[in-house]
Amino acid sequence: MIDVHSHLVYGVDDGSRELLETIAMLQEAKKAGFTDIILTPHYMEDYYMVPCKDIADCIVTMKEEAQKIGIQLYQGNEIYATENIVDLLNTKEAMSLNGSRYVLFELPMQNMPMNLDQVIYLLLEAGKVPIIAHPERYKYVQEDPNMLLDYIDRGVLFQSNFGSISGRYGKEIKETVKKLLTHNMIHFLGSDNHHTNAVYTEIPETMPILQKWIGEKKIEELTVENPRSILQNEEIEIDDPEEIAKKSWKFWK
Repeated sequence: MIDVHSHLVYGVDDGSRELLETIAMLQEAKKAGFTDIILTPHYMEDYYMVPCKDIADCIVTMKEEAQKIGIQLYQGNEIYATENIVDLLNTKEAMSLNGSRYVLFELPMQNMPMNLDQVIYLLLEAGKVPIIAHPERYKYVQEDPNMLLDYIDRGVLFQSNFGSISGRYGKEIKETVKKLLTHNMIHFLGSDNHHTNAVYTEIPETMPILQKWIGEKKIEELTVENPRSILQNEEIEIDDPEEIAKKSWKFWK
């Protein structure tokens, strides 16, 4: 499997604190079945602002350790939504996933940002493919999962967390991610792993749940095929999303 969302770079955000913790997480990732990991430390204006060059210097040491374990590492960022996002990419303050056309960014948890449409427009206009991280964790998506349909139609892709599937973030988020997955609204799965003894160690328990929900073929698409297209900067063909019936939606809420 290929992890498209992780916080293993040490000392740059709220993820790994030191190299030893990073090494331990890499070992957990390998045991869970990951062969490749895209490193996506937070970039948030006025809060997490470590430039790509400094992160690249840190990754040199990480790659040496990862090679011993049997994992390939790639650089990226999880960028907090901002209208400056294209400028950040152009000046290399922040980075797309492995330098590709694919840009991972996150939104506020509670309130839908007023500038989301503008951020998406700017990325698409610049020839980028927006990937919104963990939509199931946003309150406004939980209240209206079908809101993703319009964004997918515009060319936005979505990445969900393994931890949402295992129930790490609570019942409502687990129910939301199930609906999104079973209605073809999710295009990648990632760990969003920050520390040891967390998401990577839960993967063996999470996979049977996923198999029951979407089956092996879809799992392969979300964890290997689509992520590989990111690494190779290739276009991704997606399955048509399906609207969630309001009757079913109210029932599971």
